[in-house]
Amino acid sequence: TRVGTKIKFKISIDDNKLSADEYDIIWTRIDNGEPGALQGAWLMSGRVRDGVIRTRDTNRPRKTMKILSGSRFQWIAYNTETKQFMGTGGGTYTTVDGKYTEKIEFFSRDDSKAGMHLEFDYELIEGNWHHKGFSSKGDPMHEIWSRRD
Repeated sequence: TRVGTKIKFKISIDDNKLSADEYDIIWTRIDNGEPGALQGAWLMSGRVRDGVIRTRDTNRPRKTMKILSGSRFQWIAYNTETKQFMGTGGGTYTTVDGKYTEKIEFFSRDDSKAGMHLEFDYELIEGNWHHKGFSSKGDPMHEIWSRRD
């Protein structure tokens, strides 16, 4: 396994293409970061249950991270100590009038979730992203995410 190890290689950037010269890999930019109200990397840092905020230490090894571009998202659950991968999912998202809406395109734990639309109320409170609504299982949820530096 190469998880947690550093690799070094040369890259080339040409317009909207990034290539890893030694690996014959080309990535294509799919958006320009706009509108990007939530663009960046976020770590799950808490939940609200029965009106009580329960925070989570983002320095602990078990993490859930969500990365958003201007129009796409991907989450990953992983453990930094054991290098264990627990799951991932992603797709496209929008932020309009206080609503954060995901269209799931892939979900490693349950591919039947692909195609689902999930709508959440969202707001930024003291730099933290709060979103509340219903999970892909239909359970009520109110999550708090903190920007990863």
